[in-house]
Order: sequence, then structure tokens, then C-alpha cells
Amino acid sequence: MAQVCLVQKRSCIVCNMSELYTATATAAVTPCLDHRLVHAQAITTGTTDRSFYNSLITLYSKSNLLSEALRVFHHHIPSPNVVSWTALISACAGTPLAFLHFISMLRHPTLPNQRTFASLFKTCASLPSLSFGIQLHSLSLKFSLSAQPFVGSALVNFYSKCRLPLEAYKVFDEIPQRDEVCFAAMIVGLAGNSRPADALSVFGAMKACNVGSTLYSMSGALRAASELAALEQCRIIHGHAVSTGFYSNVIVATGLVDGYGKAGIVSDARRIFDELLPRLNAVGWNAMMSGYAQQGDQRTVVELFNLMEAQGLVPDEYSFLAILTSMYNACLVNEANWWLTRMKVDYGLEPGLEHYTCLVGALGRAGHLDDAERIAMTMPFEPDAAVWRILLSCCAMHGAADMAWAMGRRLMELDQQDDSAYVIVANVLATNGRWDEVAEVRKLMKDRMVKKEGGRSWIEVRGKVHVFLAGDRRHERSHEIYAKLGQLMEKIEELGYSPVWQEMSHEVEESVKKATLWYHSEKLAVAFGLVSDAAPPGKALRIVKNLRICKDCHEAFKYISCVVEREIIVRDVNRYHRFLNGTCTCGDCW
Repeated sequence: MAQVCLVQKRSCIVCNMSELYTATATAAVTPCLDHRLVHAQAITTGTTDRSFYNSLITLYSKSNLLSEALRVFHHHIPSPNVVSWTALISACAGTPLAFLHFISMLRHPTLPNQRTFASLFKTCASLPSLSFGIQLHSLSLKFSLSAQPFVGSALVNFYSKCRLPLEAYKVFDEIPQRDEVCFAAMIVGLAGNSRPADALSVFGAMKACNVGSTLYSMSGALRAASELAALEQCRIIHGHAVSTGFYSNVIVATGLVDGYGKAGIVSDARRIFDELLPRLNAVGWNAMMSGYAQQGDQRTVVELFNLMEAQGLVPDEYSFLAILTSMYNACLVNEANWWLTRMKVDYGLEPGLEHYTCLVGALGRAGHLDDAERIAMTMPFEPDAAVWRILLSCCAMHGAADMAWAMGRRLMELDQQDDSAYVIVANVLATNGRWDEVAEVRKLMKDRMVKKEGGRSWIEVRGKVHVFLAGDRRHERSHEIYAKLGQLMEKIEELGYSPVWQEMSHEVEESVKKATLWYHSEKLAVAFGLVSDAAPPGKALRIVKNLRICKDCHEAFKYISCVVEREIIVRDVNRYHRFLNGTCTCGDCW
């Protein structure tokens, strides 16, 4: 019986050796086969074929047997070629050893090929090593390989991972024949570097060139659409996912749930969620809960949490973050504290800084400023800028000027160039009529050369995103926009709207204040949405704001929703606001 087994095993080895002789460095063999048996058989038969050992190096590296791969290279390949060196470099990918072997390769001397550069750029991106990557880029230019799709896509990924999206785009622009991998690398790179509009533009160009989509290009485009809260783009990608067969993929499905949720259409997100429920993992459930959390719908978030457990899935840190975010947006202090305790005691999960930030925010919004500061000072993490910024915003909400000054100083200590610290402190001081201190803050801002981030609002009309600044007159339809806004402001004044003067941090005449408040970016976006028929009559207008919506615009939108008889949805940096019939879902707590 033992002799039969031995014959069978040797037969298996010989068969796989035959496959290995003709395999490339990426050849796949039977998973259960121990590559050392094949290696041993090669030694006993005196095999000297270099291509066989090149493949064996790759197979050893894929089995996490790096020492065996190195032994094959040094003991069995007396004259390594470019494939041998590339297999060795790829085996050491993600470690500095790859660089050392590459230098040895050049000294050999052996010239690199596309796969060599691609593997090295991958290592440079993972370490990361910007300086070595730039030198490799220069060398690839010398060998006329950087514009080849295989190298170019790896180079785009490298620069993107090093937070240099403009350099990545330059490389992408120089590739004459871009394939789906090149486009995917560029889309993911732009989306991951907070350039969502550019990512969507590249995705559109990819479709216009009739280049096929990949899982990565789809997920990157969905991430970009989510960041912009671009509903129409999300719908376009949704249709594309259905037509290309990616719709049922768990990553794309989760991206669609996240995209619709961040666009404020939780009903569409829920429809996809329910349709693909059997395929979704905890990430998909968390995305759905996050969509409701941004709306402050804590009841539905908790319901989903309980359903998730009933399905046998284990909640993680992101599940609790969704719950705590919903409690924070709903200003529910006791509930936020209870869930944070339950996370630790019942589930054995240690809350992170973001979880404590939600509790601090909930306390601050509810007016418990001293308790919020106490939590910030005693939590097991060093408070970051987000913690002090949220406390500062809460102080501004409740008009606590002295505490706002203290929180502002702490925020400035962490980052002197954080313009929000100066702006919020100046605003709350101005609200309290402390103009001398307002001037002091402005002088501090000037001395430190801090530039204030301009408020921007955007609205999507027929798949195109239109961006507005305060007092912006660059739009081609600015005359119509300002005329419409003037009509709206006059009508809401008749209904009882009164400007919130506290939003002005300058001592100027009332007429100047009024004109300034009228032309905030979010009001211009709403006016444009109305003159451009951004949504059919009765349908909601959707605005995105890069900063917190100001109190005056918040008050004005309540009245405007009555005048135009439609819902106005605004997603600011904190949450969603849904204005309808003179009220907002945030309950004036944001």
C-alpha cells in the first residue's frame, strides 16, 4: 500500500514539473501540492532549466516561503535573467530587500522590464518610499517604459499613495494607450486624495473611450460620488453597474448603499440593501446604518443594529460609531453614554477617539459644556483637533465666549493654520459684542498668515456639479440667479423671516450686513437650482456645503421651503438638514 502511495505521489510531482517547465512567474498549481516536493524532484533529476526555477521562486513567494525562494535563486540559477531577478524582487515586495536586489540586478548587469518596475513601484507605494520611487520614475523614463500601461498604472498608484495626485495625473496623461487598469488606478487615486470631481471626470472619460470597467474603477467612482453627495452621478454609476454585471458584487453593492446614503436618499440605499441583503457583510450593514445616522434617525440605526445581530453578524467599531453618530446628531446625551458603555462592557470593544468625540459632541450640543470638556480631558486618548473643534462649535452654539476662547487656543496649539479656530472664535466674540477681542483674533490670524477657507456650496444639475462661493458672480447665469434670490428673500421677509445678524463678525451698516447675508453660497445654490429646474416640481433640491451651514441660511431655508413648496436638503460638514414646511429635521441642533 505504501509503495502505491509513493508511486501516486511521484506521478503527481512529475505531472506538475511538466506544468512548471512551461509556466510563467504567475503560474498557479494545485493548492495542496507542496512545492518543496517538486523542488526535491528537480534536484534529484538534475534539472537545470532556468525557466522552471524562475517559476519556482514565484510559487515559493506566494506560499510565504521567502527563504526557500532566496535559496532557489542563489543555488540553482547561476546566470539569472530579467525574469529571474523580477521574480526575486517580486518575492520581496513590500520590503527594502526588493530595492537591494534591484540594485544587485543593475550591477549584474541586467536591464529591468515592465514587470520589474511595476513590482518596485508597488513596494515604493506600500513602504512608502517617495525618494526611491522618484528615482525609479526617472529610470523608467530613460528606458521608455513609464508610458507603457503596465508600468504607468503602477506609477499612478505609487504617486496616489504618496498623496501626490497631480503627479499621478501627469503620468496618466502621458500614457497613450490607457487600458482599464490605468483608468482604475487614476480613478481610485483621485478619489482617495479628496479629488472626487476629478475622479468622476476620469470615470466619464473612461466610458467615452469605450474602455471596460473593473471592480476598482467602479468602487473608486462610487467613493467619489459619495464624497460629493452627487445623487445623479450615483444613479449613473448604478445603471452602469447593472449593465456591466457588477451590481451584485458585494463591494459595489456596499458602495451604492454608501453613495445613496451620503446623497441623503436613504430610501434608495435601503432598497439596494434589502435587495442584496444575503450578499452583504458587516461593512454593508455599517454603510446602511451610517446613512440613517447622518439623518439623525437613531431609531432606525438601532433597529438595524439589532437585525444585524439577529442575522448572525458581529457588530464592530464602525457599527457602534454609526449608532453614536446618530445619537450625536439627535443630541441624545444619555443614550450616547449608554451605548459607549455597552460597547465596552457587553461587546469587549475598546472605544476609539471617534467614539468619544461623538459623546463630547452630544454633551456639548445639549449645553453640558463643562461635562463635555471633562470627557475630552479624561478620555484615554490625547484630544485631537476634531475634539477641540467640536467643543468650540458647541461653545459658539450656546454663546459661551470665554470657553470658546479657551477651546480656540487649544485648537490653535495643535495647528496654527487651522482657520476654523480663528473664524469661530471671532464669530462668537462678535455675537457677544466683544469687538476689541475680535480685532485681536483677526490680528493673530494676519500675523500667522492664516488663510480663511472659503465657504463653498454645490448643486448637481443633470449630472454636472455647479459650485458657488459667497457673492459669486462667475456663473454664466448669475443674473438670473441673483434676480431669483432677490425675489425669494423679499417673499420670506413678508412671511416673517428676520436676518440672524450674529453671523456677521464685522461692525458695518445694516444694509451691508443684509447684502452679505443674502448672497451666501448655499442661498446662491438654491436659487440656481430653482432657475435651472434641477428637480421636477415638488421634488427636493439638494445642496452640499463644505462647512457648517450658518444660522441665517438655516433660518432662511425654513421659510424658502414654504415659499417654493418643496423640500430643501442640505448636507453640511456635520449632518443632513431637511427643510420642509418651515421646519428642519435637525431640530435646530447642529
